[in-house]
Amino acid sequence: MRSARLRRTRRASAVTLVSAMTLTALAACGTSSSSDDGGTSQPTGSSDASAPLDPKTKVTITIDCMPPAAKAAELKEWKEDVAEFNKTYPNVTIEGRSTPGQCLEPPRFTAMLKAKSQPDVFYTYFTDLPQVLSEDGAEDISMYVHPWTVRLLGDINPDVLDSLRHRGRLYGLPTSNYTMGLLVNRKLFEEAGLDPDSPPRTWEEVRAAAKRIAGLGEGVSGFGEYSAGNTGGWHFTAQLYSVGGDVVDASGKKAAFNSDLGRQVAGNLRAMRWEDDSMGKTQLLKWGDLQKQIATDRLGMFLAAPDDIAYMVQQLGAKYENFGMGPIPGGRNTLAGGNGYMIKKGVSPDKIKAAIAWLNFKNLTVGKGQFDWARTKADKLPVGIPQPNFWLNESKVKDDAGRVEHATMPVANFKAFMDSPVPGKAEPPKAQEIYKILDNVMSGILTDKDADVDKLLSTAETQVNQVLANQ
Repeated sequence: MRSARLRRTRRASAVTLVSAMTLTALAACGTSSSSDDGGTSQPTGSSDASAPLDPKTKVTITIDCMPPAAKAAELKEWKEDVAEFNKTYPNVTIEGRSTPGQCLEPPRFTAMLKAKSQPDVFYTYFTDLPQVLSEDGAEDISMYVHPWTVRLLGDINPDVLDSLRHRGRLYGLPTSNYTMGLLVNRKLFEEAGLDPDSPPRTWEEVRAAAKRIAGLGEGVSGFGEYSAGNTGGWHFTAQLYSVGGDVVDASGKKAAFNSDLGRQVAGNLRAMRWEDDSMGKTQLLKWGDLQKQIATDRLGMFLAAPDDIAYMVQQLGAKYENFGMGPIPGGRNTLAGGNGYMIKKGVSPDKIKAAIAWLNFKNLTVGKGQFDWARTKADKLPVGIPQPNFWLNESKVKDDAGRVEHATMPVANFKAFMDSPVPGKAEPPKAQEIYKILDNVMSGILTDKDADVDKLLSTAETQVNQVLANQ
């Protein structure tokens, strides 16, 4: 997994509604079988792309992002999963690669694609799809993925699966997803007389709660925001999505944030910062700064993905019970993303089938691999964080029950978030370039009491239009 900082600058997905064609194709595949290895309607013959891997097939596949030795528990689970997988496919050799630079650093990922040096099965974020396709780096696996090769295919949220599609073709399989919500410090909420089990649902409620929390004094801020390192633009986008706005219009060629909704977002932030004094005096914050503040009881709430909670406990020494989460205020849309694996362009059909069989076992089977919550708890790793959670139907019921049964944290603290899912919305095209520009809007609002919001948005609009014109 790439570092927490980079995970957030590159991971938001192109989440769209699945097309009617895709739904029809899935329905035509028939129902899934009760076996991990195939169903009664599966085709046969190794020459058939739609047929599952024959267990007698001898093949070796290389896979990146195997946990490093420093992550002893995760590496132990990886090795256990390889051994279990080989009970069904004894002739498949899994060669895991622990290559932190490739998985953690975007420049090295880009260099790998250009050099065609990626392993057979390589880790990506949903946002990597355009880059991978521009380098002709991944196989179209549409003909290989069916309910008899990925048994729970019909239970994967189509919004998540569709993030790995381009023009109706599938280029990868997901391993996790995320949506942003409102992360709260339960201790500060209670001290301010607020209910941490009912986080604010509107931005007006956020403003009111932030004032009460900041009123506790002693350097406590009610609400925090980023404004540097591209993260300010990222969160401006998230806030704009939450009230129904767009950063780029439907054509993808023109900025759309210089609007009444854009001014609404900017005006609310300006009011909290300068009228209410509820956002603190230290600004120009980037990823990691707000996590440190809320983990040390100096911040009441901020927008985040659920895995921030695990980061703060594991890396900053915080306690799970001190955090809660609700849906993103506004509730119209939320910035969404995730990651998965793609298969290198040009590998053999047997390697593709072996890769799909492995990814199905390791990442896409409830109760096994990454979803073996009993083992995760026994290995003292986090259980109970709301995501990844891309399951639907009976798979969701079963997986949710496993999370609760083996939880290592108070899952009730995240009930508001889990019970009120908000539709995910994609990052804009040229996201990082746009975020860098929108950083100036956020920093202007949060550092200059007399900033001209209209001018900030107008200047940013002109600059973003230039970026979009150069696609």
